[in-house]
Order: sequence, then structure tokens, then C-alpha cells
Amino acid sequence: MRAMVFHGPGQKSWDTVPDPVISAPTDAIIRVEAVTICGTDLHILKGDVPEFTPGRILGHEAVGTIVEVGSGVHTRTVGERVLISCISACGACRFCREGHYGQCLGGGGWILGHLIDGTQAELVRVPFADTSTYPIPDGVPAEQMLMLADILPTSFEVGVRNGAVQPGDTVAIIGAGPIGLAAILTAKLYSPGHIVAIDLADSRLDAAAKLGADVTVNSGRDNPADAIRELTGGLGADVTIEAVGVPETFEAAVELVRPGGHVANIGVHGAPATLHLEQIWIRDLTITTGLVDTNSTPRLIDLVANGRLDAAALITHRFTMSEFATAYDTFANAGEAGALKVVITAEQG
Repeated sequence: MRAMVFHGPGQKSWDTVPDPVISAPTDAIIRVEAVTICGTDLHILKGDVPEFTPGRILGHEAVGTIVEVGSGVHTRTVGERVLISCISACGACRFCREGHYGQCLGGGGWILGHLIDGTQAELVRVPFADTSTYPIPDGVPAEQMLMLADILPTSFEVGVRNGAVQPGDTVAIIGAGPIGLAAILTAKLYSPGHIVAIDLADSRLDAAAKLGADVTVNSGRDNPADAIRELTGGLGADVTIEAVGVPETFEAAVELVRPGGHVANIGVHGAPATLHLEQIWIRDLTITTGLVDTNSTPRLIDLVANGRLDAAALITHRFTMSEFATAYDTFANAGEAGALKVVITAEQG
């Protein structure tokens, strides 16, 4: 088969590699129909994830068709079309039994495209297939389901749900990249009073407005605090969601929230950020972090299937697997290309 293989920082290629094989009774082999690229994949290519070693296949999101199952797989069948979750769950450990699949102690968690070969390939081995894949409902396009592998549950669970968004809230989302935009989509499920999108790129702020942001602020030109004070009578946002992953945006999220409000950090941080406890200890803030658990995936699938959530609205570019290198270039140069989410599909015929 062919796969996108990591060869060290800055090096990747679409290579011929051996087909995956069943190595545990709970495994399934899935023929990939569609896959996407995540910002985390770019971090890996920069060398920011040292446990990802040369020779490993990239990717942790896909939809496809099961072609083989192990003897311990009981609820999935050959020929079934499924969503492959970015998080694998053994289903038996303490954290899995609590729904915290991202912290799985039984060999799951974020392993695909991290600790084992990933999904950017024609075939992929998926451990714990019963608890780590989801059947695709009839009539739901593959592209809609693909956005539920990572970006939608991440934004919903780590951003909107951890942030305790309530009807009528003013929600400030810092970063209008794919995760921030997905947070806009999922925050709307709770009927907030105002959604404020903050970014440095006008193209992304335009996308934010199209997806439901009521107010957009280019923080390179204007002060977001002024816009939020005007909306809230000077109080601050009820919820701030950090969706970038740099110290400045985390610190801004803390500054922009009202006393008693919630700060939900989604961004993946590679450097320390300062928490000014000497200033905020008195403000009754709740600050949350998290790795996605994907325990919301069944509910999000129902929302998509019932037409209540348009996950595919995040997709801007489409490629075939023979164009994988171009897809990576487009996604990595998102500002110039106007890329949000890219979809790469299997070759036809």
C-alpha cells in the first residue's frame, strides 16, 4: 500500500509500505476512504513530538470500510463503513469506564499517528475497534463524518463544554483557525448571546463571521477588550476559549474573562505561559485544559445526521491521495491558501 511516512523533522513522503496486519484480537483493518491533516501533524513534522519516530505513518483522523477484523471484535463487521476516532479506547480501564478515553491506561488514548502508524494511508490498523470506531449513518457524507474524528469533539469538549457555555453568554474565541471555527459551530448549539472571534488574519475572521461569529476583532489593529467591554457593560466575557496555543493568547483569555467566568484552553502549548495568580486569585475564575476524550462523538454524529450541525462547513480544499504532498503544502501555508480543513480521498478505480 501507499502511505504518508515521516522521515524526521521536515521530511515526509508518499511511500510504498507493507500492508498492516491484525496484531491483537481487538484490531480491525480499515481501507481509508477519506482522511484529513491536523495542526498536530504539522507539529510532528517540525519535530515537536519526540516520541513520533522516523518511519511511522502520519495521521489520526479518517473514515473508511472495514476489510478485516480480529477474533475479539464483536460489534463491527467486514464491509461496514466507519468513522475512525482520533482517540482509541480500551473500554475497560478506570478512565475509559469514566468516559475519559484520552487518558486510557489500557493501551489506548492518542496512539494513531503518534505511538503507532496512523491513518494517512490506503489501509490502517485500528486497535480496540469496537470502542474506537463509529458506524456511519445512512445518507451522511464521508466529509461530514470526517470532521467528527477530532476537530468537532475537541472544540466541543475541551472548549465549549469545559467552558460551560450557557444561553445568552458572551463567548470570546481567541484564534479563528480550524479549532476556533469549530468552537464557533459548537458554541452555537447553546444559543450564546454573542460570539466574538479574535484573530490576526482577516480571511479567518471572514470565515468566522460566515460560521456564526457576531463580532470579529483583528487584534493586530484593534483591542479585543474594547469590543468585549462594550458588549458586556464592562464586565468581560462569560467564557473565553483559547484556540491558538501560545503564551500571549492564553494570557489574553484570562484578561478578557469576567469575574466568575470560565477560561477554556484548547490550544496545544509548546512554551510556558504566565498565570498571574497575584492578580486573578480574587476573581473566582475557572480555568480548564484538556485532551479530547471523544465521549461526545455519538451525540455529534446524531446532530450531523439530523441536519443540526454542518461539520463540512469547515472544509476549504479537496485532494486525492496522489496529491498528498500538495495537500500538506496547502494546509501548512493556510494564510496564503485560505485553507481551513483539507480532505484527501482515496483514488477511484
